[in-house]
Amino acid sequence: MSTPAVLSADTGLEVIDIQNDAAFAARRVHVRDVALQMEGMRRIAHAFVENPDTILQELVNAAIELCDADSAGISIEREDRTDKDFYHWVATAGQYTGFLDAVLPRYPSACGICLERGRPQLFRVSQRFFDLMGIEAPLVTDGILLPWEVDGLRGTIFIMAHGRTEAFDQSDSRMMQVLADFAAMGVRQQGQQKRLLEQESAAAAAAMANDLAHKINNPLQRLTNLLYLATESQKVEDVQEAVRHASGDLEKLSELVQKLLALPYRKRDTGFDIAS
Repeated sequence: MSTPAVLSADTGLEVIDIQNDAAFAARRVHVRDVALQMEGMRRIAHAFVENPDTILQELVNAAIELCDADSAGISIEREDRTDKDFYHWVATAGQYTGFLDAVLPRYPSACGICLERGRPQLFRVSQRFFDLMGIEAPLVTDGILLPWEVDGLRGTIFIMAHGRTEAFDQSDSRMMQVLADFAAMGVRQQGQQKRLLEQESAAAAAAMANDLAHKINNPLQRLTNLLYLATESQKVEDVQEAVRHASGDLEKLSELVQKLLALPYRKRDTGFDIAS
């Protein structure tokens, strides 16, 4: 059965719970460019290992490539939030690149609905919303919005299309769930590094980053290898078969990321380390 949508002509927002939504489940599965997908996953792995400060930006860049989106972004609830200044867009890509560091109110907000429900949402944004915000931006004709939470911080990661009405499918939703988990890890990693650096413990911060990165690098590498093999074939059937196998790898990767997020941290003389 289909779940109810939040639809308001007054706010210009339409937000539909993806879970059990028959119309979304019936969408045709898109054949993605596996070469772009491979490059996106490679860059995520590289950022975790070599450039952890860039991981959130790399996640939204990869989201566009992995799901053929027009725009992508990551929001976070501000620690000093007020109803007027509530959600901070900490990473953006695509046609919404110019909205990096934008701050949006608590209401109206698709992010708020997504966090309240705690599940992936399908959303659309009409001109009415942008008129209320006093900004100019491409309309959102199709989008997927997912929640993430870590260490008391919450936010969302989202992809958008600005003209296509059925741009995304269930495989994109699964891919974005993995990226949502990565976003939570990235926020945790950056927060820990900031505290460590403030304590002049750069060496400990680097050790923590490397430990976390190498734990996820192996499954990421297996996934990129699978996508690479798919690019060697010119047959659509082979590509589709590779995508089916990749879905299983994505589930395993998501499970690993969830375990990493659940690991407690303990303070040592040199800073915070993942408890063994």
